[in-house]
Amino acid sequence: MTETRDADQPDAFAGGPLDLRGWRHVYSGKVRDLYEPDLPALGGVHPLGDVVLVVASDRVSAYDHALAPGIPDKGVVLTQLSLWWFDQLADLVPNHVVSTEASAEPGDGLVPDVVAGRAMICRRLEMFPVECVARGYLTGSGLAEYRESGEVTGIPLPSGLVDGSRLPEPIFTPATKAEAGEHDENVPFAEVARRIGDDAAARLRDLTLAVYSRAEQVARERGVILADTKLEFGVDPVTGVTVLGDEVLTPDSSRFWPAAEWEPGHAQPSFDKQFVRDWLTSPESGWDRASDVPPPALPADVVERTRERYLEAYERLTGATLR
Repeated sequence: MTETRDADQPDAFAGGPLDLRGWRHVYSGKVRDLYEPDLPALGGVHPLGDVVLVVASDRVSAYDHALAPGIPDKGVVLTQLSLWWFDQLADLVPNHVVSTEASAEPGDGLVPDVVAGRAMICRRLEMFPVECVARGYLTGSGLAEYRESGEVTGIPLPSGLVDGSRLPEPIFTPATKAEAGEHDENVPFAEVARRIGDDAAARLRDLTLAVYSRAEQVARERGVILADTKLEFGVDPVTGVTVLGDEVLTPDSSRFWPAAEWEPGHAQPSFDKQFVRDWLTSPESGWDRASDVPPPALPADVVERTRERYLEAYERLTGATLR
């Protein structure tokens, strides 16, 4: 079992990338840090092939701002929940995980033990430039589009839907990947086909909807609604097979709602960083979202409540504990 830390311990994983012996940092996103093998230290080749090390940090952001402090154990939850879902989906689509085996020896090419539990060694893929989004419920940017046009990415929907409405059937609503600091843009399916070809676009749509349908059923059996989710796929350059990459079905990439509290017509309670968003926009924070002033530090109670929400999502879905 992966161990979590006491919530009041300083979080070494909330800042920038770490110096990991045997690995060379090459990229950082909002949450994840990407490393390549230090090949000279490994004799010029990694024993697992062409791989990367993906480390999930405890960084948290909202409204396009990086926040401090981080949410302790958030990266562990994201990684362990992704691994659990990869197992649930293995018969539908292969994934990019090669190993999570950890070691204290820097020259063996395994996960450094300092990031064990929050890191995966993954196959390097040629990623599709598409955010593959499946929606079973209407909310977020999909709701905004629907209110303007009665459609989401060109897909007509019935009239009279409200925030939180269940859709007649899940829909594939892709988005283009934006540059750092920019927002992804929802696009029609035809635009995806134009960019990557008809066959590849159809394959991504079918895989996305298959993953959503399986995950929605699994979550519902556990008293959780999967409102929508974002997936990323790539091609294995050796086999040519389409592979599920990045993270999958976590509170950072999906909207999970408690089924017992679902009530269409307003925003739903969710298993994510909503406590952070709510506090930032409250009078208590004193922060003006329209200003150029960075947000203030998060108070301890907001950090702890957010941490508990992430842990609860993992425990409800998997039936296991990280505590």
